[in-house]
Amino acid sequence: MEEKTKLELEFESSVVREKDICWEYAEKLDGNKVRCKFCSRVLNGGISRLKHHLSRLPSKGVNPCAKVRDDVTDRVRSLLSAKDDAKESPITFKTPPPPPPPPPPPETKDAVSSASRLFPSFLVPAPSSSPSAHEIAERSISLFFFENKIDFGVARSSSYHQMADAIAKCCPGFVPPSAASLKAELLDSLKSEITLQLKHVEKEWPTTGSTVVAEAWTDNKSRALINFFVSSPSRTSFLKSVDASSYFKNTKSLADLFDSIIQDIGQEHIVQIIMDNSFSYTGVSNHILQNYGSLFVSPCASQCLNMILEDFSKVDWVNQCILQAQVITRFVYNSSSVLDLMKKVTGGQDIIRSGVSTSVSSFLSLQSMMKQKARLKQMFNSPEYSSTHANKPQSMSCVGILEDNDFWRAVEESVAISEPILKVLREVSGGKPAVGCIYELMWRAKESIRTYYIMDENKHKVFSDIVDSKWCDHLHSPLHAAAAFLNPSIQYNPEIKFLASLKEDFFKVLEKLLPTSDLRRDITNQIFTFTRAKGMFGCNLAMEARETVSPGLWWEQFGDSAPVLQRVAIRILSQVCSGYSLERQWSTFQHMHWERRNKIERETLNNLAYVNQNLKLGRVITLETDPIALEDIDMMSEWVEEPENPSPAQWLDRFGSALDGGGDHLNTRQFGGAIFGASDHNIFGL
Repeated sequence: MEEKTKLELEFESSVVREKDICWEYAEKLDGNKVRCKFCSRVLNGGISRLKHHLSRLPSKGVNPCAKVRDDVTDRVRSLLSAKDDAKESPITFKTPPPPPPPPPPPETKDAVSSASRLFPSFLVPAPSSSPSAHEIAERSISLFFFENKIDFGVARSSSYHQMADAIAKCCPGFVPPSAASLKAELLDSLKSEITLQLKHVEKEWPTTGSTVVAEAWTDNKSRALINFFVSSPSRTSFLKSVDASSYFKNTKSLADLFDSIIQDIGQEHIVQIIMDNSFSYTGVSNHILQNYGSLFVSPCASQCLNMILEDFSKVDWVNQCILQAQVITRFVYNSSSVLDLMKKVTGGQDIIRSGVSTSVSSFLSLQSMMKQKARLKQMFNSPEYSSTHANKPQSMSCVGILEDNDFWRAVEESVAISEPILKVLREVSGGKPAVGCIYELMWRAKESIRTYYIMDENKHKVFSDIVDSKWCDHLHSPLHAAAAFLNPSIQYNPEIKFLASLKEDFFKVLEKLLPTSDLRRDITNQIFTFTRAKGMFGCNLAMEARETVSPGLWWEQFGDSAPVLQRVAIRILSQVCSGYSLERQWSTFQHMHWERRNKIERETLNNLAYVNQNLKLGRVITLETDPIALEDIDMMSEWVEEPENPSPAQWLDRFGSALDGGGDHLNTRQFGGAIFGASDHNIFGL
């Protein structure tokens, strides 16, 4: 009888696990493995590990899901929170409920705040209601967001959840830090902590070298900001932000600025300096090349690839395809009922995506629409849609486009020719050393476009000419060629046809990094040993790792047969080829540099920028996200924003039934613009 009871308990437990609502987000595999339906990652540990994966909370050593919908994340977090509460709450017997608290004394008219008068049901619960501690906490947090105009995206930040957890563990009576404490000792403490962490990163510079990244921003008022970063295999860190408005076009002054940066880091620790296109006509690159013989000046690969995609989008038929697609997305995202229906049909997925640039957003959105083609057609032909929207002029235009086979052929073609370039952009924008891969990636991208247009030479020429012009005029660098030559996955690949063309640039780079004959002693023999896979280069482990291990690490492990070449290879292959992958938030630095402030305030803002940027750069390392896509849709982009400005009376109509509590997907950018003034354009990050 006892044995039977155990079996019954095990059976009931398995049934409970099978009925877990989170199984709808996973595919059960053999053993205790599950596959996430959002990102396809396979997890060991069953449904429990999946929940922590979907919650995106830093716990259990589980990587957060980069593609899960926000509503699913919120749902899973509530499940985990309820489970934790159940574990922590002791088992008690039922006791009679305590008597209700006496009603609060009536407030005088002067004691009621303006917010309480405007929103009495939200801020001041009715005497008969007894909100739980959880509800009070949620209300207090939301008030904090709304009153201080905090970006809603902050609620997804890991530090936001860490803060909530830390406060929850404090004893009652916890007093949060004051404003004076935040901007003084706490800010200084965190800056010191970050500086100490970065000191440990600097220890790898003598071996790997580093890349200095200079990113500039200018406006039509002749103002210029330059942000400096330094990147090595472990991470990218923020150095400083400089207001160069008074001397941005003065080569001597700019040269002095770069001299100071090089001296601060140490010339011996720098391999290359990456500059964006803003520096093209300043002459500072010539100054660096002439005065620092061992340094290379390279273009920003991400910026060059964006230029390629931008030119792709300007081709007549591609531009027409994008404009037609935007007719559909504007209609969908400016009607709450249509948007709700679309979310229902697509399973909560969006049909547009926002990227790091306008052209990236366009091609990512075309990809999304292509994936949702059948569902979009189903939605526009459904009785639920036809009964309320079919006769609207905008709706008829959308249906006409969706039923146009030429439009979908153009979408498919646009996706096919842009995806190879987007793939390269992802590889070089992730913050990892990619200088050894850029040559092969571009070659494969060009081959992919050539293969797609193998029956249409005219179209192939249009796009290959765009790629070649940007590659030859902007992106190609001797350092890229040398890195490709030293990359074992290229050097030993018989399919690679461009290897011979790399030799000249490779030898030029060697002469620059090994400027004396003493340093170059025996280098010819070592090159031969490498190219012929002699010594350790030819052992089984080295051959098996050619495609699976990063080139820099491969040389570190198997390059001992050529020690001089090994040191050079590690320094070259440890470099990035793009600027940092965070979105550029220049408003932070404008606020710091161009508003009148005393010396103490300016120093505080400098410290704040240093802490803020380095925390974000550190977060990029731990998150597995798409480096070219943004988490939130840009509600001001041409994929959402209506071409004409609606009259003030129309903004309420656009929300429709959503104002009655039925809309979870409001066009919040337009909502904010309708309610708040022009000076509040950055509220809530909308």
